[in-house]
Amino acid sequence: MSKKRKQQIIEKEYHKKLIKRRKPNRSIAGDIFLYLFLAFVALVMAFPIIYSVGSALKPLDELFRFPPTILPKNPTTDNFSDLFVTMGKSWVTFSRYLFNTVLITAVGTVGHLIIASMAAFVLSKYEFPGGPTFFRLVTVAMMFTGYVTAIPNYLILNGLGWIDTYWSIIIPAFASPMGLFLMKQFMEGLPTSLIEAAKIDGANEWKVFMGIVMPNVKPAWMTLIIFSVQALWNNKAATYIYSEEKKTLVYAMQQIQSGGIARTGQGAAVSVVLMAVPIAIFIFSESQILETMASSGLKD
Repeated sequence: MSKKRKQQIIEKEYHKKLIKRRKPNRSIAGDIFLYLFLAFVALVMAFPIIYSVGSALKPLDELFRFPPTILPKNPTTDNFSDLFVTMGKSWVTFSRYLFNTVLITAVGTVGHLIIASMAAFVLSKYEFPGGPTFFRLVTVAMMFTGYVTAIPNYLILNGLGWIDTYWSIIIPAFASPMGLFLMKQFMEGLPTSLIEAAKIDGANEWKVFMGIVMPNVKPAWMTLIIFSVQALWNNKAATYIYSEEKKTLVYAMQQIQSGGIARTGQGAAVSVVLMAVPIAIFIFSESQILETMASSGLKD
C-alpha cells in the first residue's frame, strides 16, 4: 500500500470520529421550544432584508404611506428602472462604476487571503525570534478603528503617490489584521503531525501549505472572504479617490440616494442593489463552511 493511500485512510478515520454525534438529551418540549426560538431569531434577522426588498418594489405613493407596510400591495419594478435610467444619464457609465468596485473587491480579497494565510502559517507552525511579539502587535492593531488610522493612512499613501489610484484601497486591505488573526487562530488547531507526515513523504513548504494546510482551514478562509468582500464592496473610497471615473459603485449609488424626496424609490432600489452581492457571497460561503466543518479542525 502506498504512503499516499495510507495517509488518505488515516484522514478518513479522523473524519469518521469527528462526525460522530451523540444523541442530544432533550425532551420533545425542549426540541419544540428550541425550534420556535430559532425560527423567531431567523425572522428577526431576515426582517431588514424583507423590508428593504419590499420597499424597493413599492410605488412612490406606498413609500410615503403611514403606517408603513412591510410588503407592497401593488409591486412594481419602476424604482429599479428609474435607477438605471438615472445612472445611464451620468457622464461616467454604470459599467465603469461596477468595474471599479469589482476590481477593488476581487484584488483586495485575493491579496488579503494570500498574505494573511501565508503569514498565519508561519506564525502558527514555526518558532522564530520576534514571532509572538509580532502577533501581539497584530492583536493590538485590531483595537484601532478606521477613523483613528485615517490620517496616518492618508499621509503614508500620499507619500507613496497612491492617492487617487486603486492601490489606495487595495493595499491597505492586504494588511487588515482581522484576516491574519482569524487564520492563525484556526491554523493552530491543525495537527503538526499531519504537516510532518507530508514533509517525510517529500512535500516542500509550498505543497504542504497548498495541499495540506489550506484545504483543512477552508472554513476560516471562507469566513475571511465574507468579511473582506463586505468591507471592500461597501467602501465608498471618497477619501482617497477623487477622479469620477475611478469611483466605486457604492459612491455613485449613494449620490443618487441623497437626491431628495423625488428619488425615494430609487434610494430603496439602491439599498437592494448594494446588499445583493454581499448577501450572495455570504450564502455561497456559508454552504461551503457548513459542508467542511465536519472534516476540519483535526486534533493531535
